[in-house]
Amino acid sequence: MDVFAGDYKKLPNQELVERQGWDEDENDIYSVSRIEPRFKFEEEPNEWMRFDWVVEIDPLDPSAKPVKRTSLGRMTHEGAQCSVAPDGRVVVFMGDDDDFEYIYRFVTRDPWNPNDRAANKDLLDHGTLDVAKFESDGTMRWIPLIAGEGPLSAEAGFKSQADVVLATRAAADLVGATPMDGPEGFIPHLGTGKLYVAMTENEDRLPKVDGGDEKEMVNIANPRGPNPHGHLLELAAPGGPEKPDYAAESFKWDVFILCGDPAKAEDQAMFHPATTSSGWFTDPDNLAVDPAGRLWVTTDGPPPEGIADSVYVMDTEGPGRALPKLFYIAPVGSETCSPTFTADGSSVFLSVQHPGELRMADNEDATSMEDAGTSWPDFKPGMPARPSLVVLTRSDNGVVGS
Repeated sequence: MDVFAGDYKKLPNQELVERQGWDEDENDIYSVSRIEPRFKFEEEPNEWMRFDWVVEIDPLDPSAKPVKRTSLGRMTHEGAQCSVAPDGRVVVFMGDDDDFEYIYRFVTRDPWNPNDRAANKDLLDHGTLDVAKFESDGTMRWIPLIAGEGPLSAEAGFKSQADVVLATRAAADLVGATPMDGPEGFIPHLGTGKLYVAMTENEDRLPKVDGGDEKEMVNIANPRGPNPHGHLLELAAPGGPEKPDYAAESFKWDVFILCGDPAKAEDQAMFHPATTSSGWFTDPDNLAVDPAGRLWVTTDGPPPEGIADSVYVMDTEGPGRALPKLFYIAPVGSETCSPTFTADGSSVFLSVQHPGELRMADNEDATSMEDAGTSWPDFKPGMPARPSLVVLTRSDNGVVGS
């Protein structure tokens, strides 16, 4: 959130403000505080604490109020992907979408009741928040973030679980979690029991050097420094495809794809050998698995060549594993998000965000409708480009992407 203005250094918890990434260089870039005084630190010193939470809505009850699920921690959430463990507990996977931040999950205390919606109403208020640590032997451990346990002592500032969820990033720092390259989309593959997570990019990642900041240097799960193109990881919960235990204490993991141009050795890209010049991509963002079991990837951040953000589809098993194919090219200056499918796979829904945001000529921010590059989707004089929801189907009503 870059909406706050004023001098946060006058606040008693200024270190926490900085750890959330709201430094002075990026404050109030949208000038919101000029019309909403509550976004000035001096006017309402606690307003900034009301942001960066997961909010749950009930789409089946229009009268239900949105609820902040604070037990899931406070960070730059990139979605909250739910799965169910064999014992019925709900597991929520989350990425903290910033450089050198972490991968989290939340495991509910109580099981989900598929036959009683009312019993599930506050399921996400009670459970355990974990952060991921990747090991060189191919395992990934989930470390609980619990006040009073391990380094999360009262002396360290964690007198209660409220301190943990308010300062989730600081808690993850203390327990030695693995800093990642902008973790974003998370998706479980119900057909294989594996999970996929996208690291969008991190150009500030450093090679391994003596005496450097360990957090900023390459690590086993983020092997390139810098990493301007991003990558995908594949996580495997114990129990296999029949009964994956997403609540288990440790998973297996591997690199699924290293993004970039396979024709450029310096990119160190890793795709299927048959990947074409239109199939490779960079900056993976949102992920989805269609009813046929294929992985879909949307991108956010075109490469220097000026390729637009797009949607790609690929198999995760068999001879076509990690062989992406271009499916849809987004309008100029936009990104596509959150691919979602009908049950029969005949339609895919895509959210198109901020079309026309960038100028065609130099990839810089557009400052007027004239240099935005597009007036999608209306294409009418005087009408600016606007975000929209699109649905794509085949003319023969067959399965999309096949």
